Amino acid sequence: MGFDGAAVDYDRFMGRYSTGLSAPFADFAGVREGQRVLDVGCGPGALTAELIARVGAQSVAGVDPSESYAASARERFPATRIEVASAGALPFADDEFDATLAQLVVHFMTDPVRDLREMARVTRPGGVVAACVWDHAGGMSPLSRFWDVLSRLDPSAPREAALPGTSEGQLSGFLVAAGLDDVVETVLTVRVVHPTFEDWWTPYLRGAGPVGSYIDALDDDGRAELESAVRAAMPAAPFEVTGSAWAARGRRSLTRAVGA
Repeated sequence: MGFDGAAVDYDRFMGRYSTGLSAPFADFAGVREGQRVLDVGCGPGALTAELIARVGAQSVAGVDPSESYAASARERFPATRIEVASAGALPFADDEFDATLAQLVVHFMTDPVRDLREMARVTRPGGVVAACVWDHAGGMSPLSRFWDVLSRLDPSAPREAALPGTSEGQLSGFLVAAGLDDVVETVLTVRVVHPTFEDWWTPYLRGAGPVGSYIDALDDDGRAELESAVRAAMPAAPFEVTGSAWAARGRRSLTRAVGA
């Protein structure tokens, strides 16, 4: 999926939106002082920074499968434990955290129910497991305008709308299937103003995930054609990009064992 590049490129590409999502997502998960919290798929640390501001560096841990992203997070947060690990194999003991969060990660999981169940394992009984994913299926993600243009140019291009968790009800369904109780789903929205077209577009050229992989595979003529098409589709600068994400949370059962 193209998540092995420099962390700074991810920050410039998606971090400009995910940073604004972090506070409302942490609010939704009920993260507060005195808790111990895990950030699953922490990347360079957009959500990690918000969690540290709320509970302190030593009360937060993070994991990411990318060596480069984990290294960047360790550099930014030297007092916080950051491990290289996948969501499905968390290097923590049972019942270790009060809240376990996954921001913009579930749609890249090969088995979301299994991985959310693993997140529940490391969460104490009564604790919260929460996840959020951009509303790609509803055309309300920060990347939706780009994907709309690309699908017209190349109908065979991949679309993030088909990924798990990007449609209404999917995240909450995964949490229920993973054995969580009291599951609730909502929508969180962020807005970012771009002063110029270049401010919006340039990070795409070194982007992460499906976008970055697709653009990297284009030749110079293909990239020029794509840039011309998206430039024509965007409003005059400055313009605002709105991104909405589905968010769902559930509680680890007080009475039922994980996986039961």
